[in-house]
Amino acid sequence: MTRTDPSGSAAPAAPTPASEATAFDRLPLPPAMLANLRQLGYLSMTPIQAESLPLTLGGHDLIAQAKTGSGKTAAFSLPLLTNLNPRRFAVQALVLCPTRELADQVTQEIRRLARAEDNIKTLTLCGGVPIRTQLASLAHGAHIVVGTPGRILDHLQRETLSLEALNTLVLDEADRMLDMGFAEDIAQVVAHCPKQRQTLLFSATYPDGVAALAGRFMRDPKSVTLTERHAANKIRQRFYEVTEAERLHAVGLLLNHFRPASTLAFCNTKQQCRDLVAVLQAQGIVALELHGDLEQRERDQVLVRFANRSCSVLVATDVAARGLDIAQLEAVINVDITPDPEVHVHRIGRTGRADEAGWAFSLASLDEMGRVGRIDQMQGSISPWYPLSELTATAGGQPLRPPMVTLQILGGRKEKIRPGDVLGALTKDLGFDGARIGKINVNEFSTYVAIEPELADQALRGLNAGRVKGKSVKVRRL
Repeated sequence: MTRTDPSGSAAPAAPTPASEATAFDRLPLPPAMLANLRQLGYLSMTPIQAESLPLTLGGHDLIAQAKTGSGKTAAFSLPLLTNLNPRRFAVQALVLCPTRELADQVTQEIRRLARAEDNIKTLTLCGGVPIRTQLASLAHGAHIVVGTPGRILDHLQRETLSLEALNTLVLDEADRMLDMGFAEDIAQVVAHCPKQRQTLLFSATYPDGVAALAGRFMRDPKSVTLTERHAANKIRQRFYEVTEAERLHAVGLLLNHFRPASTLAFCNTKQQCRDLVAVLQAQGIVALELHGDLEQRERDQVLVRFANRSCSVLVATDVAARGLDIAQLEAVINVDITPDPEVHVHRIGRTGRADEAGWAFSLASLDEMGRVGRIDQMQGSISPWYPLSELTATAGGQPLRPPMVTLQILGGRKEKIRPGDVLGALTKDLGFDGARIGKINVNEFSTYVAIEPELADQALRGLNAGRVKGKSVKVRRL
């Protein structure tokens, strides 16, 4: 619903006409919140918002089945914010997420939606981060906490987090949290919550485990199920039959034939991720891996580089990629066929968003044809097959190159660096054209800036020799 300007901050999307039935101003929201929604480009509700918001704003518990990218974050954030008393400085809302990456995205979205009200503090509490830094943040208080079940439970057991004032509990991507073994952690977290509260559960699928979870923790919940599929004309699917010996090489053929600027490649195992990245890097393609064996710092850097378009291919397992919402994703490659046809639909649904077209390529061996058959049955159509022989290198055989590179500045929110400080250092002090600078991500201890490759070395020298926010900084190229 929004685009991002080069400074990394949200800029209003091009307004889309809102029908009366789906206009946000039909909801019982405060005028300041409606004005902020208009400024953010939120004029017309998505289907999940239109179905769920009248129920949640009316105080009902809710079970909502909706996929990533459907607008579900705003669907639970708006009722959560309307329930808040900003003058009461205590944790009044808790959002549980399966991964730190999703928690970070949810936190950013809540902060944007909360701008209508001054001084609403949202805090992220996830594993992979030293607990002592979180203790310091908690000591200053917060209205909203977003986090992973294990780390939230850790703070509750240490008594460094109190949920006595909680009025809204959100379980985001509940199915994935159960897949990751968080059921007991969730139960213990809920035991620390007041019984009188609103509980909102969002899940892409609704297996028995999620139904059991809802039965334990919710009061007479309303249900909203969206079975919408991505428009077939937006996602162009192609299947290729491969032998095991051809599979990884075929990924390089696809990339050098179609030349997508940004590709998410799914593998069924961590080892397959490692092997594919090695093959692609040997071909001169900038590819990075994302799976559960990476340290949190590595995961953060990989995601920043992929989101800011300085990495051509992100090779990931399903668990690692769950919850990622990457804008302008031109292609998805199913390196292995998933045994679960629902997962196939979620994989390819990462591309072809926001009215843009996308490619979905799938590589299947003879042993995987049964899986392809189940996908065909679910989608109600026969998969379109193409020969590998049609794939030929274009662009004179030059390897695919990402449109940006990433510079890392050692210093972030702790040093009170903001995206505008970095943009100013590059444009005003060093004279670069702002149009050639991409996303700027400010994390706790580091800042990442995307810049066109031709300017990278000059920007690196200039920033290392100059100042950001009046201070000398150390900068390196990732």
